[in-house]
Amino acid sequence: MNFFIMYGLTIIALVLTLGAQFYIMHSYKKYKEVKSAKGMTGFDVARHILDKHGLEKIYIVETEGELTDHYDPTSKVVRLSSDIYHGDSIASISVAAHECGHAIQDKEDYQFMRIRHTLVPFANVSSYGGYIAILLGVLFSMTSLIWMGILAEVIILLFQLVTLPVEIDASMRALKELETEKILKEDELGDSKTMLTAAALTYVASVASSVLELIRLILIFGRNDDDQ
Repeated sequence: MNFFIMYGLTIIALVLTLGAQFYIMHSYKKYKEVKSAKGMTGFDVARHILDKHGLEKIYIVETEGELTDHYDPTSKVVRLSSDIYHGDSIASISVAAHECGHAIQDKEDYQFMRIRHTLVPFANVSSYGGYIAILLGVLFSMTSLIWMGILAEVIILLFQLVTLPVEIDASMRALKELETEKILKEDELGDSKTMLTAAALTYVASVASSVLELIRLILIFGRNDDDQ
């Protein structure tokens, strides 16, 4: 039991995370090579969807890195990595449409997105401070500090739980736009759905990993409290 708590849950969480990352990268590389019939680039698709929803003032800018694409609700900017921005593949179009889904959520004041935005600063602090608090608590035998660190992990889990419907909803909006605007053909929509599902699974894996890690911490330090 001790070995399972200490290492088993961590190993399971690691396998889930790495498996999801492998799946999204495999899907991305696969559909990055599949060109769309219309030949629209990620930028073209993003601009079309944004303009359709009256979001002409939202800029679309190119950013460095691979799969670094995101919507910035503060600056009102859709940032697309170079391959997505210039690419005309199923992957490029799917990712660009997904980020526009977030912009539409912002316009419509999507509740989960608002909650997520509120939690961002708390999640940022928790991601750095949680394990530091636990480590210091162990070093100085301060139980209260340990539980503060565990509370920080709960905040991170809450953030991830709120993020999940935000990402799934953005993908559903993306697929709807790609279909209704006839940006992708029917067979291409299936490929796009596969690509976006792979991306969603990374968030599911993150939630599952955080749950397992939280259980591990509670079992370890909760048992220690009982022994004292």
